[in-house]
Amino acid sequence: MSDREAQSLGRILALVLRHAPEKFGVDMDINGWVNTRELSDAISNQRRHYHWLRGWHFEAIANSDEKGRYQVEGEMIRATYGHSIELELDLPTDDIPEALYWPCEPEQVPTILELGITAGDRQHVHLSRTINKAMEAGHVRIDRPAIIEVDTTRAIADGNTIFRAGKSVFLATDMPSDYLYQVEDDDPVIVEMIAKWEAEEEE
Repeated sequence: MSDREAQSLGRILALVLRHAPEKFGVDMDINGWVNTRELSDAISNQRRHYHWLRGWHFEAIANSDEKGRYQVEGEMIRATYGHSIELELDLPTDDIPEALYWPCEPEQVPTILELGITAGDRQHVHLSRTINKAMEAGHVRIDRPAIIEVDTTRAIADGNTIFRAGKSVFLATDMPSDYLYQVEDDDPVIVEMIAKWEAEEEE
């Protein structure tokens, strides 16, 4: 499998496992699991150039994914986060860091600190393990994201559930404002990331 084929297959996986399993006619259970053999047959039937595709190719993609976007158990695979379809993800809730981070538009900060974070068009709020990861996630759609810190210790103690999804991604249904703080713009990590982006833009 070439890098190009792996990237293309990764986009198909995201579509099927996060948003629209019906587009390829595969059965998904309430926890988001799909049979890899059924999935490989469905994809190769619709996309003839994937005639060589087998279930074990998905395991290779899942194991090489740095973000831990996919989970494989036996002959079953699922996405660990990023869903727009309603599922009951039975993800672990242990080993949650004392603080997690969430990116937003700088002008949104006052509203977020007042009203909290909601999932929007996704099923969950996606929180990052580090400021770096939150900056990277936010930079996909925001030029210079602001970063909100979540006091997870207090949030969990007060009954809020946080799930461990990918290697650096955590999920919550929402996050009330009581546990939110803005990471200051002069935080060394933020300053370093912005300097890096500016250098890349000048190249």
